[in-house]
Amino acid sequence: MVGLFTWYEAAVTSAHGPSLSSATVPGLTGLPAQARLSLAHANNQAMPTTTVLAAIRFTAPRYAAPGVRVAGQVPATWWGVPSVLPVVATRPGWVEVRLAQRPNGSTSWLPVSAVRLSSTGYRIVISLSTMRLTLYRDGRPLLSAPAGIGTKDDPTPAGHYFVAFDEPPPAPNPGYGPFILVTSAHSPAIGDWEGSGDAVIGIHGPLGEDSEIGTAGARISHGCIRLHDNDLLRLRQVPPGTPIDIVG
Repeated sequence: MVGLFTWYEAAVTSAHGPSLSSATVPGLTGLPAQARLSLAHANNQAMPTTTVLAAIRFTAPRYAAPGVRVAGQVPATWWGVPSVLPVVATRPGWVEVRLAQRPNGSTSWLPVSAVRLSSTGYRIVISLSTMRLTLYRDGRPLLSAPAGIGTKDDPTPAGHYFVAFDEPPPAPNPGYGPFILVTSAHSPAIGDWEGSGDAVIGIHGPLGEDSEIGTAGARISHGCIRLHDNDLLRLRQVPPGTPIDIVG
């Protein structure tokens, strides 16, 4: 489990192409072909090879549907880091984004004026049944690695999430590996990890011996995903907002 500490400001980056100004994309019609394909999938039309990302320009009200306000806000930052959220659906002039805050699976609609759009071809899929993490780019697998996942008492939650940001490992704990990918997933069994005020699922190094993960993976964590350091390093290029699918 990741304790929420030593967060740092992270640059908003895109893995593919320049950022897309929402001011010049009325109704999102100006998106490139790959991004339009991704949004078609978000609207249940096609399987994507890319995902459209929305960098939040300012803290904005939450909407249950286009123009329908509800309580709460979509923050421009989370733990001091700029919010970059995957787009899961669209309407003319609006995007629906996945949120990093509890409860797991939360979404909100936002006007396109509140976001800066870009896209990524990366996607992470974690199988709880095979205990493997697979990294994709443009629909092609780049990495398939054994993973340490949550135990029966502290399970890794299945669902659709994303990479929120990465952070350096807490000193002096080299077992976390070269960095930690902080995700939008939250533990269903733990509400407050080591006084941090939350229990966020991270992807990090093995913590213990590599043999605990082995070549087949293992159910050994409090919900986080543990990888061999060499496999974790393959995720270094993954940008904030990259989708993470945790499947049974």
